[in-house]
Amino acid sequence: MSETTRTELRQEVDKRRTFAIISHPDAGKTTLTEKLLLYGGAIHVAGSVKARKAARHATSDWMEIEKQRGISVTSSVMQFQYAGKQVNILDTPGHQDFSEDTYRTLTAADSAVMLIDVAKGVEAQTIKLFQVCSKRGIPIFTFINKLDREGQNPFELLEEIERVLGIRSVPMNWPIGMGRELCGVYDRMKNQVELFQGNDHSTIEVRKVSDYRDPVIREMAGDYLADKLIEELELLDVAGDPFDYEKVKIGELTPVFFGSAVNNFGVQTFLENFLQLAPPPTPRRSTDGPIEPENEKFSGYIFKIQANMNPAHRDRLAFLRICSGKFQRGMSVRHVRAGKEIKLSQPQQFLAQDRDIVETAYPGDIIGLFDPGIFRIGDSLSEGSSVTFDELPTFSPEIFAKVTIKNALKQKQYLKGLDQLTEEGMVQVFRSVGPFEDTYLGVVGQLQFEVFEYRMKNEYGVDILLSRTPFQFARWIVADKVDPSKFRINSTLVKDKNDNDVALFENEYAMRTAMERMPDVKFLETAP
Repeated sequence: MSETTRTELRQEVDKRRTFAIISHPDAGKTTLTEKLLLYGGAIHVAGSVKARKAARHATSDWMEIEKQRGISVTSSVMQFQYAGKQVNILDTPGHQDFSEDTYRTLTAADSAVMLIDVAKGVEAQTIKLFQVCSKRGIPIFTFINKLDREGQNPFELLEEIERVLGIRSVPMNWPIGMGRELCGVYDRMKNQVELFQGNDHSTIEVRKVSDYRDPVIREMAGDYLADKLIEELELLDVAGDPFDYEKVKIGELTPVFFGSAVNNFGVQTFLENFLQLAPPPTPRRSTDGPIEPENEKFSGYIFKIQANMNPAHRDRLAFLRICSGKFQRGMSVRHVRAGKEIKLSQPQQFLAQDRDIVETAYPGDIIGLFDPGIFRIGDSLSEGSSVTFDELPTFSPEIFAKVTIKNALKQKQYLKGLDQLTEEGMVQVFRSVGPFEDTYLGVVGQLQFEVFEYRMKNEYGVDILLSRTPFQFARWIVADKVDPSKFRINSTLVKDKNDNDVALFENEYAMRTAMERMPDVKFLETAP
């Protein structure tokens, strides 16, 4: 690689910011995503997330069932440019039933934005997602949303973040009022205020001030809110954590921003600060050790597969996180698992379901690859080597159902749908061992069954019947020989899609009993 090419690669890597937005449902994640896209010029009108009968819907919620239910059930990728940075947003499902898809998507992010409802504070799903990010040691930025509504005291929220999540926080701005009294936020780093203008809060004025005691704030906010701001920030200056970029980078300190996404309030300040503070693409773990983004050889891994993004074409896309080197359309790379060279001729970049053919891309970028059925989640692609990335977690399902087809004449479409949706990671499929082959589906959350049933009907034209079973645990069996007869009491033996032996148990007692009876057998939570 020439010095010119190496410099170009380094410059392109430094421009990239790839992050995921994590939150509990209804914290305003889709609204924040849209406002970021508006500032980036990627869209020109915000969608209506909740008005399910409206003509417009949130850009990131492209699947029909998402529009009907007003929730995000798939991870979307959105890309835009702002202030010289190439921004890649991974918008993940907030609903806990889709945690598998979310956890996998988080592996493709270099940082995370944690969205918190000012009234509800740190909620259950936020805790789970935070823990996944924390284990990876990635920087976490916090946006406390819905300041236009009455909420908790900001100090109480900061204390809750530390107590519940175990991370210290440093407020980058501070609210001037809340709910009906909200009139602005004070930027502690830049000594400026964002102030609402007019009773309808339709315009926002940004003004430079000397500090939070500046008479301009008193003039705009009134004596009560100005005095309150001075009192709170004096306390924060004395007792609060100082900003420490090194701690932010390793996920030990979270910069906190206050705002109201629905009113565009504090969003631009957040975006500009975030793009300055968030890291560019970071090294990725592999069998060959960490792979640096500036490594001249192209490499990446598949973290998501999505069928039927374009219902008219019944297509299937594999989402690839680029880890190193420069991607060029038409290049040949090694498909490590398959052990063969493949040509990447139709790469695409995204704004949700809208796509453009991409000629070049760099580490941190997410591209979609046309998938004729050759990719699986976790597959590694590399140029000139067999490097394998080990970034992706796997999960043991907790809810199981037997699936049958209502019309036997639709068997071909049924098998195609079952295969494709399993490859997406939406469900795990198991087949019973014995003369009568039953098919079981395993999921983390009930909503996955509903979406699976919906998509089978609407995308493959197949009506299915799901019958819930009493199983609660799946354990992969590793043994020289497996005797199915030993899995008959409150359990059954099945095979996964790769023909591994898996035991399904109705309760913890049955699982423990089996383990005690078969001490030579390994019972694994995920596939070996």
